[in-house]
Amino acid sequence: MAKADLPERLYEIPDPPKKMYIRGKTPDKEKKKLCVVGSRKYSSYGKEICEHLIGSLEGFPVTIVSGLALGIDSIAHKSALSAGLDTIAVPGSGLDWNVLYPSTNRQLAEKIIDSGGALLSEFEPKFKATVWSFPQRNRIMAGLSDAVLVIEAEKKSGTLITARLATEYNRDVLTVPGSVFSKTSEGPHLLLRLGATPITGGEDLLDALGFQRNEKSVAEKNYADCSPDELIIIEMLREPRSKEELFLELAFPISQANALLSIMELKGIIKEEMGELHLL
Repeated sequence: MAKADLPERLYEIPDPPKKMYIRGKTPDKEKKKLCVVGSRKYSSYGKEICEHLIGSLEGFPVTIVSGLALGIDSIAHKSALSAGLDTIAVPGSGLDWNVLYPSTNRQLAEKIIDSGGALLSEFEPKFKATVWSFPQRNRIMAGLSDAVLVIEAEKKSGTLITARLATEYNRDVLTVPGSVFSKTSEGPHLLLRLGATPITGGEDLLDALGFQRNEKSVAEKNYADCSPDELIIIEMLREPRSKEELFLELAFPISQANALLSIMELKGIIKEEMGELHLL
C-alpha cells in the first residue's frame, strides 16, 4: 500500500511502519479517525455504552478504528457498521485469511470490507499473531487516529498501551467513567486522573471530536409524512431526553403519548437507549 494513501499523521509518529498491507477500500483521509478500544472481558455496561456512543456518530464524517479483537474491539466494529460508519480493523496478524486473528472474527472482517471499510497490517500477509505483535500494532491504531476512546480496561492491559501511545503521539485520549466496584473501570479511572477527557454521552463525544449536532454530513430525515403531534415530539427530541421528561412537557395524555412513541419507533424515527429517547 502506497504511503500517500494513508493519513499523514501515521508517518508523524517516532516509529512509523515501513510498509502497510490492505484488504478493502483505501481509508478516506478527510474523515476523522476515532480509535475505540477496551477490554476483552467487557461488561453489559461496556457493551451498551460502546454501542450508544458510536451510534451517536451516525451521519458524521468519522471512521472507527479498532483491533478486530474479541470484546470491545468487535463491538466497536459492529456498532460502526450498524451506524453506517466506515471502520478500519488493525489485527495483530497478517491479512491472509488463513492466519487472520482471531479466526472467529473472519466473518466480521468480511463485513467490514464489504461495507467499504478496510483491514490494515504492517505484517507480512501470512504472519501469525504473537504475544509481541499486539502491542506493536497498537501504535498503528493510535498513529492513524485523531483520538483514542477507552471504554473499559484493567490497569494492566493492552488497551492502556494504546492510550499511552496516543498521549506520546499527541492524540486526544477519551474515556468512559465506570463503576468503582468494577475491575474494568480501573483503567479508565486511571486515565481520568492523568487528564483524559471524560465521555458520558454522545454530546461529549461529538464535542471532543469538534463536531456540532447540526454538522451532519448526510441530509436530515424528511419528516413530511409525520403528523402534527409527531412533529412536536421530533422537535422536543432534538436533544435526547427520558420518557418522563417528555411526558411532563407534552400536553397529550400519557396513553396517547405512549401510542405515538410506539408508532414512531416502528417507523424508525426514534429509538430508546440507556433510558433516553433519541432521534434516528
